[in-house]
Amino acid sequence: MQEITTASSVRRKFQATLTVLLVFAGYTLAHTGRNDLSGIPRTEIGFIYLKLGFTHIVPLGLDHIFFVVCLYLLNPKLKTVFWQATAFTVAHSITLGLAMYGYISPPSHIVEPMIALSIFYVAIENILTDKLKPTRIVVVFLFGLLHGMGFAGVLTELGLPDKEFVTALITFNVGVELGQISVILACFALVGFWFSKKTWYKNRIVIPASVVIGIIALYWTIERTFFQ
Repeated sequence: MQEITTASSVRRKFQATLTVLLVFAGYTLAHTGRNDLSGIPRTEIGFIYLKLGFTHIVPLGLDHIFFVVCLYLLNPKLKTVFWQATAFTVAHSITLGLAMYGYISPPSHIVEPMIALSIFYVAIENILTDKLKPTRIVVVFLFGLLHGMGFAGVLTELGLPDKEFVTALITFNVGVELGQISVILACFALVGFWFSKKTWYKNRIVIPASVVIGIIALYWTIERTFFQ
């Protein structure tokens, strides 16, 4: 009898959770089109696109999460990683803005494989490099330009409100940055705080994690190049 009650309770919780997710998805879809946002206040539009930017990283942007994780692994100091994340944000904001204003029109069949290849690159660099090189922030900036083109594809599908175009664009970028910061802080809490000063950190954490991410990124590169 207790097992039946427990199963019933679990089923109710699952149904409640599913209902919440469906309601949230419906709310998001109903408020992201250009026409649907015409009568919504600026602050609410900003909040909607802030959430869209955040969720595009956490939990939906697994490729971008892997990229940020790779940045963290090589030098797990928060200040260092935040500087790299800032360079990445500035870069992707540039190409995202240019794309959304129509100055550039990057083809997704080229951009998406290149994004996957950028993750593979930083993963391999983590394996082969013993310490962070000054040139990495330049590399991160260049890859940020590339990732911004990927974000543009997402925003193009979602649409931006004509009257609050700039508000939506800025808050989406802020949401992306908050998502990246969340990933960095999670890496610090789960790995950096406990293990970054251990002598075996490189061999037992950086290399195995980078190998796994590198293999996945290489698979994505091949898949996005030949099967999409």
